[in-house]
Amino acid sequence: MSKHARARSRQAPASRRVALAATFGLLTFTAGWLYSLDEKTGGTAAPQARSDGRPAAPERAARDAERAGLQGLTGISEQTRAKIPAESRQLVLVTGKARDSSESTATLYTRPEAGADWVRAASWPARNGAKGWSTERTYGDLTSPQGVFALTDAGGLLPAPPGTRLPYDKDRAFVATGRGVNGESLAGSFDYVVAIDFNRKPGRSPLDPTKPEGERKGGNIWLHVDHDGPSQGCVGIPKEAMRQVLQTLDPAAKPVIAMGPEGF
Repeated sequence: MSKHARARSRQAPASRRVALAATFGLLTFTAGWLYSLDEKTGGTAAPQARSDGRPAAPERAARDAERAGLQGLTGISEQTRAKIPAESRQLVLVTGKARDSSESTATLYTRPEAGADWVRAASWPARNGAKGWSTERTYGDLTSPQGVFALTDAGGLLPAPPGTRLPYDKDRAFVATGRGVNGESLAGSFDYVVAIDFNRKPGRSPLDPTKPEGERKGGNIWLHVDHDGPSQGCVGIPKEAMRQVLQTLDPAAKPVIAMGPEGF
């Protein structure tokens, strides 16, 4: 190897070392410049995107506060929730699609002890009064009464389902006459019923005609088997749902029904 070639080979590693040192120095300078810029701008760089998909802390706090206020229920106001007796441990919640709608949803809730949060047990499509809901119901206005009412008595054309604990009146008089609001057959509507304590005396058969608040408000408002159409004021749910409700409700749990349009 010539003298000039050997000199060039010795210079090559030195050149690489100089290049690496220059690169490292440039990176250090850039990092320092970015840090300085971040401090000058108050650290307002865009935050990293959330990767867990959870709502932001304020949203979670608002949601948790709403759940705490409603004790796990949805579709009602705090005012309605407050009307549910603290000692009640069973609830049928009926929320209507709209104030003037006959379509609704019935949800069965239970809770392990008085004052605890409610736990959803089952839910079904439901039908209510043909003209929706009213807080000042009158006889024949085709609305369902809005509010919170006790569930104390049951009955029906058929024998009580096994496990029924509500007082149950099996009677051949539980037969609907005529046709429904839309002309549909009412056959089987009263195979199973639970009386809703609206303008009635608790502790009596659902067939009892007594109306303590007068005839003008109407009465005999029941939870009964749906007949595929709107009612004159009762709430209809599927037959198997009625069986489940009867097998679940327990007088010792002080069952109630809360019913009205969404958000009532």
